Amino acid sequence: MNITKLRKIWIHEQKIGMKGWNFSHLDGRWFNEKLPWDYRTLILKYLHDHDMLLDMGTGGGELLSSFHHLDSLTAVTEAWQPNIELLQQTLQPRGVKVYPVTNADELPVEDGSIDIMTNSHDAFNPMTVFNKLKPKGLFITEQVGATNNFSLSQFLLPDYQPAFPENTLLNTMNGFQQAGFNILLEQQAFSEMKFFDVGAIVYYASIIPWEFPNFDVNHCFSKLLDLQRMINCQGSVSTHEDRFVMIAQRP
Repeated sequence: MNITKLRKIWIHEQKIGMKGWNFSHLDGRWFNEKLPWDYRTLILKYLHDHDMLLDMGTGGGELLSSFHHLDSLTAVTEAWQPNIELLQQTLQPRGVKVYPVTNADELPVEDGSIDIMTNSHDAFNPMTVFNKLKPKGLFITEQVGATNNFSLSQFLLPDYQPAFPENTLLNTMNGFQQAGFNILLEQQAFSEMKFFDVGAIVYYASIIPWEFPNFDVNHCFSKLLDLQRMINCQGSVSTHEDRFVMIAQRP
């Protein structure tokens, strides 16, 4: 291994960053085992043309745009400033209501005004969600569970503890039932994620700071070299995602 060259490559990967929620930089460099559900398909099963849709924490609006829902009946919230600016340039001119928020679970819409609320990997408050939905309104969420990528995070950062240990399917179901919801669907899965080069791991760790807090190539360099040896030997390094999905309905 040319250690000097590897360090240079990895430092470059750490600095790339990303806009929106677009992982195309990792195309061909990682593998994600398919989940037993498809979040987009679940939403489209319940979303009707006349529904008022709110997508919480929409990121860059990539997934939302794939729903092809009427712009005038679509609203989004987003807390990260670079994404807010992107949404104001892309979705807002089309007629989508863009709500910048300071807290991920903030919902600046009228009570009882939403038919379907979607939430992919963002925070929420069950009681606030209940208040904003119409009667028989739906909340559909796919979440990253507390143990997501735990083995890789702790390998690189031995003192790592999950940033959101309370974010489990059991806690989420209980919170929504306590708020008055009926649970229509709940499912959890632990799918395999493989990385085929260490640069891909560095890039991923640099853009997911809640799973890799204070990650730095120089600080973790010896661990990265260990990962390089593993990949040289077996072609990849594996970790596991923790995912769950839930659909809740306001009576």
